[in-house]
Amino acid sequence: METPPVSTIGEKDTSQPEQQWEKNPREKLDSVTQISQQPPTETLELGVSPDSASQILENTQGTEKLVAELEGDSHKSHGSTSQMPEALQTSDLWYCPDGSFVKKIIIRGHGLDKPKLGSCCRVLALGFPFGSGPPEGWTELTMGVGPWREETWGELIEKCLESMCQGEEAELQLPGHSGPPVRLTLASFTQGRDSWELETSEKEALAKEERARGTELFRAGNPEGAARCYGRALRLLLTLPPPGPPERTVLHANLAACQLLLGQPQLAAQSCDRVLEREPGHLKALYRRGVAQAALGNLEKAAADLKKVLAIDPKNRAAQEELGKVVIQGKKQDAGLAQGLRKMFG
Repeated sequence: METPPVSTIGEKDTSQPEQQWEKNPREKLDSVTQISQQPPTETLELGVSPDSASQILENTQGTEKLVAELEGDSHKSHGSTSQMPEALQTSDLWYCPDGSFVKKIIIRGHGLDKPKLGSCCRVLALGFPFGSGPPEGWTELTMGVGPWREETWGELIEKCLESMCQGEEAELQLPGHSGPPVRLTLASFTQGRDSWELETSEKEALAKEERARGTELFRAGNPEGAARCYGRALRLLLTLPPPGPPERTVLHANLAACQLLLGQPQLAAQSCDRVLEREPGHLKALYRRGVAQAALGNLEKAAADLKKVLAIDPKNRAAQEELGKVVIQGKKQDAGLAQGLRKMFG
């Protein structure tokens, strides 16, 4: 799949005891090994200028200050704290490793088991700040399966469910969200499997499905959702014995394209490094790493990558344009440095 260079559910219904997000999610997982082989998709072609790649930087915040908010007055949350069976301790706080939220356990769950891939979870989610959150009231979500994971809130809920026990109720504090904490309840879930329990063919089939969905989202102008799909596919394939399937190279290259559009040049450069470790002459990875290095201000490295592209493909117009921008930017930097030295020693 080639794309030209570019310059850069929820219905409320609390009267029903539960809502079905998708039909027969377990059947979909059980039949994953029967997924028909899809024709290989070409790596995405993307050209993003350094200016546009640096305009959309993510504004992430640390989670340290969230603890104080979580330990504040409980009347800010949904429901009454009088229903809590015991006083909360520091151990009731759980930090998501990627810093996306802090979980505060309101009611402890039962047992030690947690939802895994394929587990059908009956959950209740309240208070999401996003424009399109999960449906109010009880709903069923299947771990690792279904379009709900591509929603803005999908990845966050899946991460939280992976840490919850049956019957657990928790509040989630999100960085930058000043309203009442989100509340999530896990009533029950079915038996699932860890990724290491899957056969190689099952992992490859799931990864192919994630890649195909990621490509659809990228074409639809949703690089964030596409990046999540490519990331999930890579996590499945990374568990396979080295050197791993060649699919990983395409996924890293496509992920780099998404990261450039999301204003993440550092991550994009790292993704391209993974590609070039396996295929040193990969044109799209060289080009995208050149764009990423330019956005980071590493003009010499950017020029080196872009010149490698042109050495292999002299008519590559996108590389020609980007190299021209890098040369102009370098001249401006040299002129500024010269002027500063004249003022210093003149």
